[in-house]
Amino acid sequence: MIIVNELSKSFGSRTLFDNVSAKFTPGNRYGLTGPNGSGKSTFMKILTGEVEPTNRGTVTRPPKVGVLKQDQFAHDNDRIIDTVIMGNRVLWDALKERDALCELATHTDEQMNRLGELEVVIADENGYSAEFEAGVILRGIGLLEDQHEHLVSTLPTDYKFRVLLAQALFGDPQALLLDEPTNHLDLESIHWLEEFLCEYEGALIVISHDRHFLNEVCTHIADIDYDTIIVYPGNYDDMVEHKLQARQSIESENRDKAKKIAQLQEFVARFAAGQRSSQVQSRKKEIARLTPQELKRSNIQRPFIRFEELKPTGREVLKVRGLSKGFEGKMLFEDLDLDITRKDKIAIIGSNGVGKTTLLQCLIKEQEPDSGSVKWTDGASWSYYPQDYHDAINPGTTALDWLTQFMVDEGNQYVRGLLGRMLFSGDESLKATETLSGGEAARLLMARLMMQKNPILVLDEPTNHLDLEAVSALAEGLSLFPGTVFVVTHDRDLVSEVATRILSFKDGQLFDFHGTYDEYLEAHPIKELARRAKW
Repeated sequence: MIIVNELSKSFGSRTLFDNVSAKFTPGNRYGLTGPNGSGKSTFMKILTGEVEPTNRGTVTRPPKVGVLKQDQFAHDNDRIIDTVIMGNRVLWDALKERDALCELATHTDEQMNRLGELEVVIADENGYSAEFEAGVILRGIGLLEDQHEHLVSTLPTDYKFRVLLAQALFGDPQALLLDEPTNHLDLESIHWLEEFLCEYEGALIVISHDRHFLNEVCTHIADIDYDTIIVYPGNYDDMVEHKLQARQSIESENRDKAKKIAQLQEFVARFAAGQRSSQVQSRKKEIARLTPQELKRSNIQRPFIRFEELKPTGREVLKVRGLSKGFEGKMLFEDLDLDITRKDKIAIIGSNGVGKTTLLQCLIKEQEPDSGSVKWTDGASWSYYPQDYHDAINPGTTALDWLTQFMVDEGNQYVRGLLGRMLFSGDESLKATETLSGGEAARLLMARLMMQKNPILVLDEPTNHLDLEAVSALAEGLSLFPGTVFVVTHDRDLVSEVATRILSFKDGQLFDFHGTYDEYLEAHPIKELARRAKW
């Protein structure tokens, strides 16, 4: 169990949460939610001991806590399998000390006794099956067995993150603290992780911007809002409903009180100087008793995302014939034929590194294919949302000035209004571009796409850095868009709500599935693949 008592955290004059007390009990799985900047990661770091609270609040933790660490380069010189086993520090230290003693040519009686003690520790911590259990977790998150003995430095950055996730999961921790564990995971690995966590018996606290993941895994939601943390029963959708009902109930009650107060005040005003002083005093007391409950302003804000097309394309948008592309002897896709029509909304899915971004860039001619042709309809124009926003938003300007440069004849008032819809209100629009958070940069790029009004949208991992409200707004905007969409994403809710067609990289091939994501899952059951990796 993790117990927090009277925790507060502030930065300058801004309060993230104040006087929070809560219990996170074994067997329950808590999603920690709130918009970008609300303090989720800060609260998690207080739980791990990395950050001190503002006041003298306390945190009580069990002895074994699995924590998803964020330094992806910390174990570059360690073997992958060893890095995972390090998740159980007691076991790892015992193994290292035992191995060091075993390398000695001779041993004293004291050293022999110590070896015996270490063997007991290793046995108690299931050390004799440690490599097997670590291997199962690694396979589940997408690392093949022949890689387990390699150094972490041989992996790309996203797979280093997966190793750190495996490290947090290893060793039967009594509590798990996971900050964005689905980052860098493909759909099959996310399904595996969901099943793993649903069988976990300790106390889980997880931060995620994947609504589907929170709905599948969580039994409770700890929501940061109104300067506090409120724990709701149920998954994310349940929390939203409870929260909305509670606020609507208070607002309705306040309206009834205000109406009653107005009637009482009218009586007081009429008879204050008359013969009904006792009745007037009674009414005044009633007015005091009926004071409406103060409603703090919620920090949840949802952008308004709508994409328009200035000039629609014809019915036939794109024709691809014999498209092939590979790198260093590895073929990503070969002899690909596609016919894309207006209003197709195509989700491109698959594991990291299989060629999703490369395919997008070949289609929009950012990369040259090895062979084949890409023919767009005459006058086709598209807006591109890149996976790495750093190259798209130049530093040394403001959000307002950066967006204004894409203006044609809309006028400054239109640009400011567009920024307001994307939550850059007032002075927020004057923020320096180099100081923008990931979520702010993503929303600014979305504003550019909305301004351009092109009939084709090409988006590469657009949900990275967006909070749950923004992801929901994006899904709604893409669903209502009358043009053509290509989107690379691992967000299943986005795929489910938007896609009418799936391009799936799987088993070294690219499959073109005409239908929704739910229909695709019926034909290609990902969960069955995920189960094969479990023990």
